[in-house]
Amino acid sequence: MEKFQIRKKQCGYLIREEKLFQGNNYKNGIAQIKTEGQRVAKGDPIFRYYTNNEEKLVQQIADLDLQIQDALEQSSNIYSSDIASIDRQIEEKLSEIADMNKKVDIVEAKKEINQALTKKAKLTGEHSPSGSYIKELISKRSKLEEKLNSGSEYIESTVSGLVSYKVDGLEETLTVNSFENLTEDYLNSLKIKTGEMIPSSNESGKIVNNYQCYIAAILKSEEAKNTQLNDSVQLILSTGDEIKATVEYIADQESGNILLVFKITSCVEKLINYRKISFEVVWWNASGLKVPNSSIIERDGKKYIIRKRVGYTDDILVKVLKEAENYSIIENYTSVELKEMGYTTEEISNMKNISLYDEILLKPTK
Repeated sequence: MEKFQIRKKQCGYLIREEKLFQGNNYKNGIAQIKTEGQRVAKGDPIFRYYTNNEEKLVQQIADLDLQIQDALEQSSNIYSSDIASIDRQIEEKLSEIADMNKKVDIVEAKKEINQALTKKAKLTGEHSPSGSYIKELISKRSKLEEKLNSGSEYIESTVSGLVSYKVDGLEETLTVNSFENLTEDYLNSLKIKTGEMIPSSNESGKIVNNYQCYIAAILKSEEAKNTQLNDSVQLILSTGDEIKATVEYIADQESGNILLVFKITSCVEKLINYRKISFEVVWWNASGLKVPNSSIIERDGKKYIIRKRVGYTDDILVKVLKEAENYSIIENYTSVELKEMGYTTEEISNMKNISLYDEILLKPTK
């Protein structure tokens, strides 16, 4: 006995539940807060837009930090133990910021760092001529940071799912609520190459439902034309993954082809970078013996093959599991099945069975 499949290679378009996010300052470019494909909860920041002249402001703040640090080091002989304690607090806050997600937490941490720097400057400045100079530098830094923060536009997610910065402009066109608008001509007009990666956007981002997505494909096989809503099939993705899919939508096309939309709930995150993929549809699996259709004869609604062995022929009753265009997959009936068909115990014991290496007639006469 062998396992056989009917499988056809296809290409299809990925349709997802995608929530697109674009703010007012999209022309400034985005700074990614989350990594591509990272799961987020509702309310998490996913990216922010750069403020105007951000690069210049950041450089000015960095220059002031160096000046402040240099001034503090020159006065470090005063109250050194207190200053060391403040330095440790600043280092701890800087370490915490790296793991923070929410904007409010980051802003609060930065506020505490500035307060610590101010306290350090006061401790030094109260007993040092450089104190007023340090305060002046910190004041300038605070004003620059305030300007930097006020110009930044943070974008927070309103839904949970996977973050993606792969945006192709079809997020609000190829939607899960518009299958009836899909046609063969429309899909062909998109001019998308199979396996082509969606480019990363510097203006917007999106949240993708990571639990399910859909594949729309134009098919012309007999298996596709005979399929029904909610039928289950296996899909073999270009990644090598074999996953279960259900037929969610069917529409005949003017060309005589058929549009099928498959729903999948596995490997969604592996497909997030693509809009059009290649895959194979496994329409059926069967384990049995493969024989040419011409070798099967029918009598009284039952199917037989003619076996030839050492010069003799026997009519072998067989069960046809699947029939393709040129061949069928067959197997022997079980004793239970034969009994249900009305055969006696004696008849069943006298029946012959077909086996793997038997010789059969290709075109037997009926």
